[in-house]
Amino acid sequence: MSESAPATAGRSRTLKERWQRLRQVQENPAGHKNMLLLIQLRWLAVLGQVSTIAFVVLVLEIHLPMPHMLEVLSCLIAFNIASHLRWHERRLVTNAELFLALMVDVGVLTLQLYLSGGITNPFAFLYLMQIILGAVLLKPWSSWAIVAITMACLAGLALFSEPLALPPDHRNGLFSLYVEGTLICFLLNAGLMVFFITRINSNLRAGDALLADLRQRAAEEDHIVRMGLLASGAAHELGTPLATVSVILGDWRRMPEISQRAELLDDITEMEAQLQRCKAIVSGVLLSAGEARGEFSVKTTLNTFLDTVAEDWRQSRPVEQFDYRNQVEQDVPVAFDSAIKQMLGNVLDNAFEVSPQWLALDVRCEGDLLLMEVSDRGPGFPEWMINQIGKPYQSTKGKPGRGLGLFFVVNVARKLGGSIRARNLAQGGAVVRLTLPLSAISLAPPADPAGPTEASSPPA
Repeated sequence: MSESAPATAGRSRTLKERWQRLRQVQENPAGHKNMLLLIQLRWLAVLGQVSTIAFVVLVLEIHLPMPHMLEVLSCLIAFNIASHLRWHERRLVTNAELFLALMVDVGVLTLQLYLSGGITNPFAFLYLMQIILGAVLLKPWSSWAIVAITMACLAGLALFSEPLALPPDHRNGLFSLYVEGTLICFLLNAGLMVFFITRINSNLRAGDALLADLRQRAAEEDHIVRMGLLASGAAHELGTPLATVSVILGDWRRMPEISQRAELLDDITEMEAQLQRCKAIVSGVLLSAGEARGEFSVKTTLNTFLDTVAEDWRQSRPVEQFDYRNQVEQDVPVAFDSAIKQMLGNVLDNAFEVSPQWLALDVRCEGDLLLMEVSDRGPGFPEWMINQIGKPYQSTKGKPGRGLGLFFVVNVARKLGGSIRARNLAQGGAVVRLTLPLSAISLAPPADPAGPTEASSPPA
C-alpha cells in the first residue's frame, strides 16, 4: 500500500493540471463569443455613423468636417476587418484583448464627437454603452479604467472641441435637434444594450454550465482514481495471503490423513479451484485499475471479442434465456481489453438482477461506431433515474455502494470517446445502449480497417 502514495500524489497533480486546462478551455469560448459580439456591434456602429452623417449633411444641411470624419470611419472599418480575420482563426481571448477592443471603440467615438460638436453632441451619451460593456465583459480594474478614460475624454471634449452650428429655429422645445438627438441616443443605448448584454449573459451562463460539468467530471475522475488505487492496493495485499493458503492446501493434499480420504481430497480440490478463481479476480482488478491497459490487452478481432465476452458472461450467470445477436458484418482487428469487458459485463449484470428470466444483447456497427444494446423485461428505470445514469451512488436497490457499476461504465465509455443512453420500453423493460468509436479499440488504420498491423503494435 505504501507504494501507491507516490502514484496518488502524481495522479492528484495530473488531475489538478487537467482541471486548470479544462477551466481555460471553458473560459475561451465565452470570451471568443463576446469578442465576436463586439465585432458585430462595431459593424452596427459603422452603419449608424454613415447614416447619421449622411442625414445631418444632406437633410439638415449642417456643416461637418466630412474628410476627417470619413478618415476616422475608414480606420474603424479597417480595424474591424482585421479583428474579424484574427478572431476567426484564434479562439483564445484574454481580458487585455477585450479591454483593447473597447478602448479602440472609445477612441473612435471620441474623435467623431470632437469633429461634430464635442460634449454638445447628444450622442456623447454613447460612452455609457462602453462603460456598461466593460462592466460586463472585463475584470474590475479594467472596468474602472474604462470609466476613468471616458471621463477624461468627456472633460477633454468640453475643453477643446467646438460646438455644432445648429439652425436657430431648432434650439428650443421638443423639436430641438439636441432633444431629438438625445432621444435617438437613448433609444440606441437602450436597444443595443438590452440586445447585446442579453446575448453576453447567455454566453456567460453557458460557460458557467460547462464549468460546472467540467467540475463534476473532474470530481468523478478523481473518484475513479481513488477507487482504482484502493482496488490496486487491496489486490496487492491479498496476493500474499492467497499464496500462503495455496501452499497450505498443497501440504494438506500430501498429508496421509487426507490423501487416503476421497471426500477430503474432493473438498481440497474445490478449495483450490476457488482459490484460483480468487487469484484470477485479483489479477483482473490489477488490470482494470489501470496498471496494465495497453500492455496486457490481447490482440483479436471484433467479432471474436464480442462473442467471447457474451459467452463468458452466459457461462457464469444462471440466466434462463440470453438472446445474443451479433450483426457486425465487417470484422476488424481490435484489442481485447479487460476494462471494456467489465464495462459490458456490468450492464449485463444490472439487467440480469431485474430480469433473470430473459435478457438480450444486440451488437452492430453504424459507420465508425460500435453499438451495444442490452434489453431486459424488468420494471424499467424510474423517470428520475434516466437522467442520473452514471452518477455514483444513484441506485434504486437501496443498498450502500450501489450505483458504482454504471458509474464505472459511464466513465470507461467517456474515456474511450463513447456514451451511454438508457430508455424504458413501452411494453415493459428497459434498453441500455453503449456507443463506442471503433477507433478506440481498433488496431487497424482508419483508412484501411482490414489492413495488416504490426504484431508488436500496442493498442490505441
